[in-house]
Amino acid sequence: MIRISLFDDMSLCTDAEVERMIPLVPEPRRSQALAFKHTFGRFACLKSYLMLAELLQKEFGLETFRIETGEHGKPYLADYPHVHFSISHCQKAIAVAVSDRPVGIDVESFRRFGDGLLDKTMNGSEKAEILASANPEETFASYWTRKEAVFKLVGTGITDNLHGILTDTTMTDTIINPEKGYAASVAVNREDGPVRFYLL
Repeated sequence: MIRISLFDDMSLCTDAEVERMIPLVPEPRRSQALAFKHTFGRFACLKSYLMLAELLQKEFGLETFRIETGEHGKPYLADYPHVHFSISHCQKAIAVAVSDRPVGIDVESFRRFGDGLLDKTMNGSEKAEILASANPEETFASYWTRKEAVFKLVGTGITDNLHGILTDTTMTDTIINPEKGYAASVAVNREDGPVRFYLL
């Protein structure tokens, strides 16, 4: 089971909305949010937590939870090892996934890319597909979010294995929003598949 909450109404990213959300989250998330200098960082930190809380309550009945961080920075629920989650945000959207199995999610805005970035992040076949695409920025974002979702799934953070991270050991699903300019991908281990976006 995977459930995903996807938020992309960034017109709500305001100081007033940040002030409204601050009392709704516990410490240390409140302090973590207020440590950001810019409105977007504060908003994304608070909003993603509230999205996670809603998913955990609806899907697992959890009213309270405590987030800890693993060796490579991967967050987990200290008191509920059977519940997994992943959070991602960019300037265009915020995505949160919860599951009863390991999961990774990533969301990225479309962006221009040069040959250097393409060579560093994509293998030959991926690069060829991107360059041949009618919408190369969308295709690049699709590949990049799939790779980042897998890195989040395995909990290592981004490593040097960018060219080979998409293997037969994992499964991914991607949605693209050309109107709002972002792509989002979710990843699970193949033995836990299949994987599809189930939006809340």
